[in-house]
Amino acid sequence: MNIVILSKGPGNYSTRRLKEEALLRGHNVRVVNYAQCYMAIEKGRPVVFYKGKPLTDVDAVIPRIAQSNTKYGTAVVRQFEMQGVFTTASSIAINRVRDKLRSYQLLAKSDIGIPKTVFARETSDFEDVIEHAGGTPLIIKVARGTHGNGVVLAENKKAAQAVMQAFYVEGVNFLVQEFIKEAAGTDIRAFMVGGRVVASMKRQSLDDDFRSNLHQGGEGTPIKLTTEERKMAQKAAKEMGLPICGVDMMRADRGPLVLEVNASPGFNIERVTHSNVAGKVIEYIEHNAKGRRKKDKVGA
Repeated sequence: MNIVILSKGPGNYSTRRLKEEALLRGHNVRVVNYAQCYMAIEKGRPVVFYKGKPLTDVDAVIPRIAQSNTKYGTAVVRQFEMQGVFTTASSIAINRVRDKLRSYQLLAKSDIGIPKTVFARETSDFEDVIEHAGGTPLIIKVARGTHGNGVVLAENKKAAQAVMQAFYVEGVNFLVQEFIKEAAGTDIRAFMVGGRVVASMKRQSLDDDFRSNLHQGGEGTPIKLTTEERKMAQKAAKEMGLPICGVDMMRADRGPLVLEVNASPGFNIERVTHSNVAGKVIEYIEHNAKGRRKKDKVGA
């Protein structure tokens, strides 16, 4: 097959692994910087151009769209979808999970455990927001942060109000979320392919940082999920409409809680678990690229 990996980082580990596995399995692979693509739109002829030439005869695309380029990156993915090209993550699903409020609304509606969360922008009812989030300490997040950036731990009301006041003044959408004390500094990443967990790891901060992201210096170790965690990860991926994704969870006293569903999960989990995750992704494409695309029933 002719596979295009949409990525701005041809040298990063995730992109390299996907390319390696696709080549090993006999496919033609091209890494394309989606930010440098441009699209011609006319009746019946959706075309994606890259470096002056149309991208034609593409059987499948693997979107590796950065958070900061979501809008343009998903437009490129959508143009391929209009051509009938198979994609491992649909444009609508990528946009859906990048909207934290939308994601939490859908997870909660589907009876999936999440931390108590309040979404706000211009309210000055800070004490009421804190109360609805379960009181301090609590987590305050920029609504579109990623890799642990834009996340603050407010240990008391005064600190929480100061952070919310700053976001209020800047007109920034933010989430106020309960702090899960028993899980502070740790979380679980389940890597999903075809709706199945193919690798899982625990991420632990190396110091007093409450964030466990590997991008923030966290350390990963292999972990076996409980039956409840596995089922929750599968359900979260399904509800987001993402057959390939990373589901991040916390182990709370009341059970597992989903923190996020990631449409472009990193492949560092391979180094931790020694699992060939990239190979599983290519295998999934082989089994599904020629079939009829399922209609996305979740909605934008």
